Amino acid sequence: MVKRLFFTLLFVSFLIASFAQTQTDSVSNHPIVDTTAKRQLNDSVAIHPSVDSLIKRSSADSVVKHKLADSVIKLSSVDSSVVKHKTTDSSAKHLPAKNVVKQPAENIEPQHSTVKTINDTRYNAYLKGNDLDDMSLAGDLNHFPSPDKVLKYKKQLDLSPIQVGQLTKLADALHRKKVEMGTNIIRNEKMLDSLFHSRQIDEGSLIFYTNRSGLYYGELKGAILMACYNTEKLLTPPQIKKLEALEKVN
Repeated sequence: MVKRLFFTLLFVSFLIASFAQTQTDSVSNHPIVDTTAKRQLNDSVAIHPSVDSLIKRSSADSVVKHKLADSVIKLSSVDSSVVKHKTTDSSAKHLPAKNVVKQPAENIEPQHSTVKTINDTRYNAYLKGNDLDDMSLAGDLNHFPSPDKVLKYKKQLDLSPIQVGQLTKLADALHRKKVEMGTNIIRNEKMLDSLFHSRQIDEGSLIFYTNRSGLYYGELKGAILMACYNTEKLLTPPQIKKLEALEKVN
């Protein structure tokens, strides 16, 4: 009886010891739930950024995208304005100019003279570029005709196209000079008349304006005779003789 009790106690002690060892091994081999949860949390934090950092990154990306969008809009608006401005400028440059019809001086309606010292006939002659003083006589009488007279008989003189072109340039340049000097002469005469009429004339102004009047007449006569000189160079001697014969007949 005693032996059986002894063996029973011994067996129970052995079971208790075995159970304790098993529990210790289990604890050493398997970490506690709290430690495991902490490691999982740390791993999760290490692998995945925090929600706060994700929010910050997403907000920063959003700001960058908005800035880029604003820049694109501004650039597009600037480009659009530049393109419109260039288009407007180019269209303005390519707009056809209005046709300005210049009335020939010969077709200008006769005007009443605005200067007491110049009659209507001479006043209109100055405006139209007509030579009433025969300033070309020194050339005409010595076989140096004016370009206008030669062009009047271009068919009879059998002028070449080159001759016609060069004589036309001479005639046009001379006509412009006549109109320019005629206008200056009218203006100068008006000034002299005004100074005498207002009794503001003095020796200095009298000498100045009369000398300038002589300069205008001299420049006009010089231009006319220079045209005669250049015309003679363009014609052959037979053409000049034929021109003089035609003028005598007419």
